[in-house]
Amino acid sequence: MRMNPRLARWFTPGLHVKRWLLLLMVGMVLISLGVGYLLRNAYYTITFPKWVGPLTLQFLGRPIRAVLFGAMGISLMAFALYKLTQSVLGPFMLGNDRTLAEIIYNFRFLQKGPRIVAVGGGTGLSTLLRGLKKYTQNLTAIVTVADDGGSSGRLRAEYRILPPGDFRQCITALADVEPLMSTLFQHRFKEGSLNGHSFGNLFIMAMAEITGDFEHAIRESGRVLAVRGQIVPSTLRDVTLMAEMDSGETRVGESNIPHPNGNGVTGTIKRVFLEPEPTINPEAEEAILNAEMIIIGPGSLYTSILPNLIVDGMAEALKASPAIKVYVCNVATQPGETDAFRVSDHLKAIEGHLGSNIFDFVLVNSNHNYALPPSAQEAGIGRVLFDQETAHGRSIHVLLADVVNPRISSHHEPDKLAKVIMRKVWKA
Repeated sequence: MRMNPRLARWFTPGLHVKRWLLLLMVGMVLISLGVGYLLRNAYYTITFPKWVGPLTLQFLGRPIRAVLFGAMGISLMAFALYKLTQSVLGPFMLGNDRTLAEIIYNFRFLQKGPRIVAVGGGTGLSTLLRGLKKYTQNLTAIVTVADDGGSSGRLRAEYRILPPGDFRQCITALADVEPLMSTLFQHRFKEGSLNGHSFGNLFIMAMAEITGDFEHAIRESGRVLAVRGQIVPSTLRDVTLMAEMDSGETRVGESNIPHPNGNGVTGTIKRVFLEPEPTINPEAEEAILNAEMIIIGPGSLYTSILPNLIVDGMAEALKASPAIKVYVCNVATQPGETDAFRVSDHLKAIEGHLGSNIFDFVLVNSNHNYALPPSAQEAGIGRVLFDQETAHGRSIHVLLADVVNPRISSHHEPDKLAKVIMRKVWKA
């Protein structure tokens, strides 16, 4: 007969529950011994009516009586403790379909997880975090502040705050709340003066006004949504992302960099830089130096990943950190940024800005069985292919694995990606 999984969870090592239950039982046994001595004394000194005799169950014999009373006592204790936890903790678990044992197990298990820093922005970073939060709560997401498009760009220009969009996505990815709350945070208004704004962006902006600064707003927003880990900006300065093209043209603003110019020629990005030149956020630097594993990517190479890496002090912190460093290469190319890029081209672009020998591992998708959507193909999106030049001249381990999302084949699948990183990189 197989034990109920919910019941079996209570016997999992590391819950820090069984030891106190055992101590509780020892205390109750000692009380029982005291009561037993009193009853024994009363039995020999007090004359009871004849009808009381059968109630003592002496006709069963001592061994059988001991087993019977012990079983009854343990059953009553277990039932009473179960109902007690329901009564005491029930109000704090409203709407949560997980058992108390499951919640305690996740808390203890995730506490022991590795210290991981994830660097990036946009959809790629939130995808990575959504998978990693199942393995550790010691997560730090370092997010770019160069976003100037859409709702974030409008709020940034009007209120002079750091762009909240990428932070909103990270908060939602790391949140341990009901799906409805996550949906609410991502909800985007479609009419009126709020048209185009997401509720999450407005929430963060309001929190920034209440708390007095953006960092505190992100921290408090994470607390409200029970975020597993912390989310910090790569720099605290209000910066603009610039791109120098191979044609000599300079493009200003993150949202303008991938767009083709007037004659329809996209051009090739030569390098990107930030104006004014910012310094690394001390919280981000501390997280990197204390990390056990640092993961860069997936995400838009020139507009999400490099804007973090080119912050003054970031490269030095990465090189000084003893952590395992992993680059997660994109599944698909991005028009205007990485057209026809192979894996080695992504690494060359990063090395051109930071120098060589940054990474210990590069993770590349090996599953090309899923066709890209017609809309993606029409937009010029293609597969990022592995090439032998990736490892040539680099002391780097190439890890080929199936990490593609079968539903959105131009993106990574969160659970696949996290599982490969934790099983084949962290435990390698």
